[in-house]
Amino acid sequence: MLEISGLGHSYGDHAVLDGVSLEVAEGQLVSIVGPSGCGKSTLLRCIAGLLQPTTGRVVLNGTPIVGVPDNLAVVFQDYSRSLLPWLTVRDNVALPLRRRGLDRAARHAAALTALAEVGLEGAESKHPWQLSGGMQQRVAIARALAYRPALLLMDEPFGSVDAQTREDLEDLVLRVRADHKMTILLVTHDIDESVYVGDRVAVLTRGPSHIRADLPIELPAPRDQITTREHPDFVRLRGEVGRLVRNVQPVSS
Repeated sequence: MLEISGLGHSYGDHAVLDGVSLEVAEGQLVSIVGPSGCGKSTLLRCIAGLLQPTTGRVVLNGTPIVGVPDNLAVVFQDYSRSLLPWLTVRDNVALPLRRRGLDRAARHAAALTALAEVGLEGAESKHPWQLSGGMQQRVAIARALAYRPALLLMDEPFGSVDAQTREDLEDLVLRVRADHKMTILLVTHDIDESVYVGDRVAVLTRGPSHIRADLPIELPAPRDQITTREHPDFVRLRGEVGRLVRNVQPVSS
């Protein structure tokens, strides 16, 4: 459902992406990792239509992306800047639904449903600044869910929360994907996270970046934070992804 072909992007004379190609099937969750500064966020912004690539193209459900498409949502890392502090939680979640042409009652109903899905029943009348960081990021995820996008892009969405909250949000994303059969691209700098949530892990090279490896992640279902991370295949895969990110050759036996 998503085709990225020969994607390149430069900021002036500085090339960041060079020939990135990737295909994503409907319903997959693909993690994107790579060295710091390799262009992971730039890639996501090109996919979202927020940046026009210098070369190549992005096609979503057969239609080339030349601007921000209607059937796409983005969850950013900085939840404090993506939520409007003067609006209630419910109104923050309902805001993008105006683009769907829904009336006020339908927008509010969809927002309440999405908030319940992320465990925020009863928080609809609060303002974002009254919530913890993890709860604010749940609001941002609820806003994306309420929109019911064909493709959800997540740009290091858990990088600003504590470790326990991060694990809770990882499990939330897995549950959301299972419930809605949603296609998700998740950019992360956390190697363990990329393996834990992903059906595949795409590893970028140092910039100007291209895809160094595209690894299938086959772990027993359902995944959970204890037994999955203890599984020998998880340990092996996180080591493989780590070596690829750091460009370290495996040790010969």
